[in-house]
Amino acid sequence: MSKLTGKVAVVTGGSRDIGRAISIGLAKEGAKVVVNYNSSEAGANETVNEIKSFGGEAIAVKADVSSLPDIKNLKAKTVEAFGDKVDIIVNNAGGLFARKTLQELDESFYDLVMNVNFKATVFVMQVFEPLMGKGGSIINLSSQAARDGGGGGSSLYASSKGAVTTFTRAMAKELGPKGIRVNALCPGLITTKFHDDFTKDEIRKMVAGKTPLRREGSAEEVADLVVYLATERSSFINGANFDINGGLAFS
Repeated sequence: MSKLTGKVAVVTGGSRDIGRAISIGLAKEGAKVVVNYNSSEAGANETVNEIKSFGGEAIAVKADVSSLPDIKNLKAKTVEAFGDKVDIIVNNAGGLFARKTLQELDESFYDLVMNVNFKATVFVMQVFEPLMGKGGSIINLSSQAARDGGGGGSSLYASSKGAVTTFTRAMAKELGPKGIRVNALCPGLITTKFHDDFTKDEIRKMVAGKTPLRREGSAEEVADLVVYLATERSSFINGANFDINGGLAFS
């Protein structure tokens, strides 16, 4: 029997890159997966179809997880499909959106970055926590930027991920007595569309060259750690923020 057979998992931002790898990784271990997306419907359907191709169960649900009504609809669709118990939440949705200096920031950009990266994490946990019980696992996606302030023009992104890191620790203490574990990952340079869009090739080559393993990480390597944290094999790990950056930086 697979490690997550009979479990229900919700993955926000599950349509591509790290979210897609996580969704597929959880499904391969037997979890029924809700693949959340906002704009990438085709990617979400592709992820669901891949899961179904190896006999897994999954649905795609559109929801802007920075919106509380949308999160509540995501919960309703999850319950409708898989029942009123959720075992695994992966808060993966997030974005940098643009690189801006302090003087280029405005209120609307602040709201966008903080809402997608932090508000979403808070309220997805709030809405779904009543469906979780002993043995539940919440995995949040923070970032190496939360450790080191991020690259140029990513101050709000780094700060929002720093908030995720701190909130993870707080919720580990609050939800731990209920048997629900809360951990986070802090990925470094991972080969994704995120870096295709926002990181120059010369910067990527420079960072990979400084990394002790001399390469970028893969979405699947991040997903493998998420799967481990979702299983009972990690049952005494709570409140941890795991660096996954090839040894480039240490907490």
